[in-house]
Amino acid sequence: MLKKAEGFDSEKIIVLPQYQLNELMTHPLVRDLYVTDIGYFPRALHHYRERPQGCESHILIYCVRGEGSVSFGPDKTIRMTEHTLTIIPAGAAHSYHAVDSNPWSIYWFHIKGEQAFPFLQALDLDTHSAPLKLSIHDSEQFRSLFNQCFDILSTKSYSLPHHVHVSQLVRTILSLIGLIPGRKEDERKQHYIDDAIDFMRERLEHSLTLDELVSHTQISKQHLNYLFKLSTGCSPIDYYHRMKIQRAGQLMDLTGLTIKEICHSLGFKDPYYFSRMFKKIIGHSPTAYRNHLKG
Repeated sequence: MLKKAEGFDSEKIIVLPQYQLNELMTHPLVRDLYVTDIGYFPRALHHYRERPQGCESHILIYCVRGEGSVSFGPDKTIRMTEHTLTIIPAGAAHSYHAVDSNPWSIYWFHIKGEQAFPFLQALDLDTHSAPLKLSIHDSEQFRSLFNQCFDILSTKSYSLPHHVHVSQLVRTILSLIGLIPGRKEDERKQHYIDDAIDFMRERLEHSLTLDELVSHTQISKQHLNYLFKLSTGCSPIDYYHRMKIQRAGQLMDLTGLTIKEICHSLGFKDPYYFSRMFKKIIGHSPTAYRNHLKG
């Protein structure tokens, strides 16, 4: 197996000299978090690194295309594919390499500083878990910020104010990455809400029980109630009734149907119950609502 640490066509790499690192380690606005090495390796065939004793810095690797793998000892290997990102904590024994048949293209940088590890811990980025998948939008943001860092370090590395700026850009990169898992969890929760509401909308002319809604969404009653109250402020069935009453108001505004006909068309068997619910939700009786000028 051929092994190369660097030397790839069109690669970009900057390794800050020790005298600059000494300045960064003591600068009050930079010493908390700063870049020591940064680069981009396109189609890095035979790329291979092995550090049995780990590295003094934390290493971020973003695979923008192709494939590779990162190993933490003999029992833990994670596969890197297009738009995946991982962070190797400082001191962790590791190795990584590109897949020969489809070598990865990676953006990477090393960071150090007094707040580097606490920063990764706070954002839950310090584990050897599965790589993080970036969306196209996340990828564009990452690459834009990365390129700003690289361009500054390639032309203004002698300037401490520019290192301050790079330090802040790296904080932005890490904080954006840290938001992704929570945003994906929010999207998963919202999927359940949207699915339930679509099912409610299809059954506005009928009746719907909580058990039927649970059967459709395939999550527990407790979790469904929790998600609805978190997202809408009310229970699923209460939300369903609000949707019915909203439809009733639309029918009163747009059709000549009687209130009794509208009541029955929406699955209410008792007109008095319908009127009480309408007034409770809208604030007016059905008759008063219909007679009120709108627009």
